[in-house]
Amino acid sequence: MSSTAPAVRGQELSGHNRISTQALTSLAKAAAAQFLGVEAEDVRADWTDDDGLLALSLVAPISMPPLSAVVQDPSRVEGSGGSIWDRTVRAKAGILAAVAELSGSGLSRVDIRITGAKISEGGRVR
Repeated sequence: MSSTAPAVRGQELSGHNRISTQALTSLAKAAAAQFLGVEAEDVRADWTDDDGLLALSLVAPISMPPLSAVVQDPSRVEGSGGSIWDRTVRAKAGILAAVAELSGSGLSRVDIRITGAKISEGGRVR
C-alpha cells in the first residue's frame, strides 16, 4: 500500500526553481512595451543586484500622438495617457508589479530612460 502526501497549496517541496535571466528579460521587455506603447524589440532591459533584490534598468522609446494633432487638440495629451513624464512614472510602478507578480522575483526598483518617441495615431496607452 502506498501513500502519497496530500497536495497542499503553498506546501514547500524539495528542489528548486530557477527563472533564467533571458526569461526575466523577455518578461520585462514585454511589460515595458505594454506600458510604454511600443514593441518589445524596441526595449532594452538590464538587471543588477540591489542588496539581494533585482534592479531593472530599461531603455526604450515611448508612444505619443503626432505633435500636429496635439497643437490642433491639446486634449490629445490626456487622451494618450498624459504627459510623457506622468506616463513614465506610472509605467515604473506597473512594470515592477507585473514583473514581480508574474516571475515571483523580488524587484527593488525599475529605472526607465526614454530614448525617443514612436508616433501613434491610436488611442490611449496604459
